[in-house]
Amino acid sequence: MIDDGTGLFTIGELARATGLTVRTIRYWSDEGVLTPVTRSSGGYRLYDAESAARLELIRTLRELGLGLGDVRKVLAGETTVAEVAAAHVRALDAQIRSLKVTRAVLSSVARRGSTAEEMTLMNKLARLSAAERRRIMEEFVEEVFHGLDGVDPDISHRMRHVTVDLPDDPSPQQVDAWVELAELVQDPEFRARMRQMVEFNARDRGSDTPPGASMWFFKRLVELAGGARDRGIAPDAPEAEPVLDELLGPDTDRAAVLDRLEAGFHAQANRYRQLIALVNGREPDIEHAEEFAWVVAALRSRADG
Repeated sequence: MIDDGTGLFTIGELARATGLTVRTIRYWSDEGVLTPVTRSSGGYRLYDAESAARLELIRTLRELGLGLGDVRKVLAGETTVAEVAAAHVRALDAQIRSLKVTRAVLSSVARRGSTAEEMTLMNKLARLSAAERRRIMEEFVEEVFHGLDGVDPDISHRMRHVTVDLPDDPSPQQVDAWVELAELVQDPEFRARMRQMVEFNARDRGSDTPPGASMWFFKRLVELAGGARDRGIAPDAPEAEPVLDELLGPDTDRAAVLDRLEAGFHAQANRYRQLIALVNGREPDIEHAEEFAWVVAALRSRADG
């Protein structure tokens, strides 16, 4: 406080009292957030005790990351500290989400040894909004099912309502899975194979086939083939024949069944299901690949014979 009985402070005295630098206080004064009370006869800016309190508020708001524009509105009474804080929290949340995605992408790049091109694609796909991710999946499903009305409703519902819920704080593994999934469902060859699977399903269904029949067949296949494997029956052994008869019946077109199984249970289709689980933070379901492979091998051995 200057020794003239006015109770006013120079910038230097205000700096010593608050621990701020003279340069900072002068800058805030120049920006209009800390207006001097008056000036000395020599033209120096002078501040009072209320200015010191105001300075503490400014410092607190700045330390919390608020810009001078928001600080100025608070001090002018145009908004409240609570309103500014709420807006700032929303902005920080968005920044935190972005940083978490950045960290996950960089972790994946470092672990995979990605090229610059791969890193660019990974970053682009990882930053898609939930709506954009949903659009990619919907376009894939629409192409696969377009014009096919006879598909088992249970299968149609499962594929059309699949969710890809990449969290705001994804792990590097989830980022990897989403990038691989997005590339897979946009691959024309994969789309064609999935389309073929759905076409087979629609072709096999009659007008009186109940919903869920396809799922029942798959469960029955796993049960019977799993039992055969447990008993050590080889797919090309004579003992496999009764298993196929029980699964398919004696009059079924086995060549058509083989085509259908090979279309629907190839490695890419299994990977598609696994990736969806990984993106959503779940362990991939056991796909019973061994059981399907046993039936395919059993049918193929008899077709070749």
